[in-house]
Amino acid sequence: MDDALRQLLTLGRGYFEKKQFQEAEGYLTQVVEQNQSFADVYNMLGVIYHDQGQFARAQRAFEAALRLNPAYTDAALNLAIIYNDMGRYREAKEVYAAALNRQRGNPQRMDPFVKGKIANMYADIGNVYASSGMLDEAVIEYRRALDLGPTFVDIRLKLANVLRDLNDHPAALGEFETILKQNPNYLPGRVHYGITLYAAGRRADAILVWEDVLGRNPGNKSAEMYLNLVRDMGTTVPATKEAAKGGAVE
Repeated sequence: MDDALRQLLTLGRGYFEKKQFQEAEGYLTQVVEQNQSFADVYNMLGVIYHDQGQFARAQRAFEAALRLNPAYTDAALNLAIIYNDMGRYREAKEVYAAALNRQRGNPQRMDPFVKGKIANMYADIGNVYASSGMLDEAVIEYRRALDLGPTFVDIRLKLANVLRDLNDHPAALGEFETILKQNPNYLPGRVHYGITLYAAGRRADAILVWEDVLGRNPGNKSAEMYLNLVRDMGTTVPATKEAAKGGAVE
């Protein structure tokens, strides 16, 4: 999950918890336009639509939440309420009973929102290890985080950078390639991919990657800086403190 999407999620959830539904709707709608994998976002939107009397939209939102997480009891209850309000009493009973049965059959299933919170906790521990120079330990924590949130490209970027610092270039490049498949427009991933290619001795490939960044984002300061450095044959690319953190490049 990139920083911009995380910010939208944080704001949307914050306004929702305060029952400021109009403000929450704006942010949560932006989230689902970019990423359709958050069951709790659809559930919150369903609550908002129900509050507005938009039963059909609420129904679709709760159904989307349950497609992502069939054992999401809150969404099932909310959908049952909508069905009941629409006079669909049999369906209301069936959908709630089905969700409860799934929950009993798979009690260890975790809600995506909870998974995300735990993943970020592991990532925070990884950050502490990385900043303390305990890189092997950082790798373990970042991988634990990614087991729960495999699409969190910002965490995968941190893992890839630590692997590069450990001189495990093949593993680092593999993580970068996963990042680019998951989010081709994640420019920090592309910039750091170039750094790692250069560190692995693939200067020409690194230049192509940074040129691609500039094609996507003309004026990108990080890509321009690294290109200027490597075009001087005698200059190496520094892994700056900011770059190592994975958060200060454009």
